[in-house]
Amino acid sequence: MTISEVSKKCNISADTLRYYEKVGLISFVNRTSGGLRDYSEEDCRQIEFVKCMRNAGLSIEVLKKYFDLFKRGKRTLKARRDLLEQERKSLQTRLKEMQETLKRLDYKISVYDKALLSEDKELKF
Repeated sequence: MTISEVSKKCNISADTLRYYEKVGLISFVNRTSGGLRDYSEEDCRQIEFVKCMRNAGLSIEVLKKYFDLFKRGKRTLKARRDLLEQERKSLQTRLKEMQETLKRLDYKISVYDKALLSEDKELKF
C-alpha cells in the first residue's frame, strides 16, 4: 500500500507516518523499485498499535523503548510487560482525573442551565 492509502486507512497523516518511521516507531518500510514506500499489512498493524498507544498518552520515548525491547526478543518479555503495566497505571490515573473534571463540568453546566432557566422565567413576568 502507498503512504496515501495507509494514511486514509489508518486516519493518520502522511507526515506523521514519515516521522514515526524516522524516529523508529515504525519498522523499516519496504520500498518499490521507484523508491516509494510500500506498506504491508504487518506495517499497518504496527501503525495501529502506535496510534492506539499515542492516543492512550504514551510518549514517543516510551514507545521507542518498547520497540527497542521488542526487537531484542523473548528475553525482554517481562520488561515489556512491566513498561506497559506502568503506562496502564498512568492512564488509569489520568482517566480518574478526567472523570472528576467531567463531573465538575457537568455541575457547572447545570448551574448555568438553572441560571438561564430562572432568567427565562423573569423575562416572562
